[in-house]
Amino acid sequence: MKIRENVNLSELTTMRLGGPTDFLIEIDTPEEISDAVEFAEEKNLPVYFLGAGANVIGLDEGFPGIIIKNNIKGFKILRENKNQLLLKVGGGEIWDDFVEFVSKKGYSGVEAMSKIPGTVGAAPVQNIGAYGQEVKDTLVSVEAFDTLIDEFIEIPASKMDFSYRHSIFNSGKDKGRYFILTCTFRLDKKNPEPPFYKSLQSYLDEHKISAYTPETIRDAVSNIRAEKLPDPKKIPSAGSFFKNIYLDASSAKLAEEKGVPIRKTEKLDASGKKYIEYKVNTGWLLENAGLKGKTFHGFKVSDKAALILINESATSSKDLELAKQEITDQVKKKFGLTLEQEPVEIKEEKPETNKVQKEDIS
Repeated sequence: MKIRENVNLSELTTMRLGGPTDFLIEIDTPEEISDAVEFAEEKNLPVYFLGAGANVIGLDEGFPGIIIKNNIKGFKILRENKNQLLLKVGGGEIWDDFVEFVSKKGYSGVEAMSKIPGTVGAAPVQNIGAYGQEVKDTLVSVEAFDTLIDEFIEIPASKMDFSYRHSIFNSGKDKGRYFILTCTFRLDKKNPEPPFYKSLQSYLDEHKISAYTPETIRDAVSNIRAEKLPDPKKIPSAGSFFKNIYLDASSAKLAEEKGVPIRKTEKLDASGKKYIEYKVNTGWLLENAGLKGKTFHGFKVSDKAALILINESATSSKDLELAKQEITDQVKKKFGLTLEQEPVEIKEEKPETNKVQKEDIS
């Protein structure tokens, strides 16, 4: 367990913003997390759990508490046969290293999420997804430290309340309660099958790729992302800054009347009942509002992928707030739709309950 004092959040986040935190504790083994939480309790300071800092925003005031960073590594094959792979992965592993590992072994389920920045342990928090795949599709369970009862527990995916960019880890009464140590995934040894996400299919057709394997899909997605998305290690950004928008039928009709294309997909709810999902591509809204390539308060709307905000010269989260407001106002004025920020802000996440029984998550 490594402890540092007075570390700026700008050093820990890919948008390169944020003032100091009192302490940074880096966790290398599961056993160290209980020591870190005990240290926080002794100091009477709040904690914030951090992965690679790829989908978070540091604020100018910093974080008056303790950042606990997950560095837990390791791949452990729990079961492997000709059809499936059950793999436990350390929460501090880089997400794309995991995707590369299973794709090369010929197992599918996460290949379309190649090159998403961040760690494995952070992936369930936001239920990351890309090109038609989401973490919830393959995640079996996580091992976590429950800070309310000070115990190590296992949480099945069925108890994580997954939806678009949503889980129990980033919303509701349990937000900030769990430190995710490991994630277990179930992958299938079969080739991905079309239909693929539209832009992915266009790339495959353009490059005459018809051998659909986890590796070929991973390579295609990696190339698409390299062409459109900045490397956060080199160019400050936080990935997609705005969420896509999901509407009900009546709102979708109003949006269509304003010329907004709606992607309609038949889905199944938890009970197996069919329903229609109405999705608006926020990148289309930004581009067609004339914002692509424009700069606001030091932040540029990427001229390659409008969902990306690039920090060209800003040093303040206040500048980011001003930029976001101008952008959302212009989209609202033109299309009547409200954009929602995707990256979360680093601030205290205190669970609402103080006494929780293990049965709540079993």
